[in-house]
Amino acid sequence: MKLKCRNNPGCPAGKIWLIITGLVFLMQSCGIYSFSGASTVGLSTVSIQYFQNRASLVQPGLSQTITDELIDKCKAQTNLAVTNGLGDANFEGEIIEYNTRPLTVSADATAAMNRFTIAVRVKFTNVADPEKSFEQTFSRYEDYSSLSNLSEVEADLSENIVEMLVEDIFNAAFVNW
Repeated sequence: MKLKCRNNPGCPAGKIWLIITGLVFLMQSCGIYSFSGASTVGLSTVSIQYFQNRASLVQPGLSQTITDELIDKCKAQTNLAVTNGLGDANFEGEIIEYNTRPLTVSADATAAMNRFTIAVRVKFTNVADPEKSFEQTFSRYEDYSSLSNLSEVEADLSENIVEMLVEDIFNAAFVNW
C-alpha cells in the first residue's frame, strides 16, 4: 500500500515530518541536544585554562595549540559561552609527554618504525553535575618510518595527534556515548 502524499499539503506524513524537524531544532537550540552529541544541560559557560608544558622535551607553541584547539572545539560544538574566569564547565591540564621512540627493529638492528607520542593530563570540572567531573590522562600517538627525521614529519604528526587528543577530551567531558 503506497501513501499518496505527493503534492498533497494535507498529507499526515508531511505533518509528522514537520513536527519532528521542529522538535529537533527546538531541542538543539535549547541545549538539550546538539548534533555533535554534546550534552551541556545546566551549563552556560566554559573555561579552558592554559595547558602548561611539563614534558621532558618541550615543543614551543604546543601548549597554546592544545589550549586554542580545545577552545575552538567547545565554540564549534556547544552553545556554551567561553569565559576567561571559571566557567560552569572548566578544563585545566598539562602536557606530560612529548617523545619519540623506536617501535620495531629491522634485521640489521635499526629501528624500522618510530612512535611519536603526546600525552596530556586533564582536570575537568562540571559545576552543574559534579559526577561528570574527572581527572584523566589522554595519550595519542602516530607511527612514522625511521627513514624520516622527526623534524620532517613532526608538524603533521603533532597536528593529527592534537586533533585526536582534543576530540578525546571533548568527548569525555560532553559526549556520554
